[in-house]
Amino acid sequence: MATDYDASRKTEDEQKEESLEARRLTSGEQDKTSGTVDEDEAVAAESYELPGADLSHETLSVEVTPEQADEFTCTGCYLVQHGSRRESPGTDLCRDCA
Repeated sequence: MATDYDASRKTEDEQKEESLEARRLTSGEQDKTSGTVDEDEAVAAESYELPGADLSHETLSVEVTPEQADEFTCTGCYLVQHGSRRESPGTDLCRDCA
């Protein structure tokens, strides 16, 4: 059997407790808390709404206005910016992206 010399050493009491725990689990006894944890997780999982869920019953309440004459769409960040934010007169880059 290989020995891991880097592993922390355990006292005799810890070794006895581990062996008792291993015997109890192999003898067929179930851990008393294992069933309740699974049930709680299942109940909690039902309350989550996952991304990509069906949102067909939702309606949009935001009014979208078209781009105004003094605005431009930046080719770097694709945000609609005011004309004063243009880096130079011939480009469609805002000051942040330039």
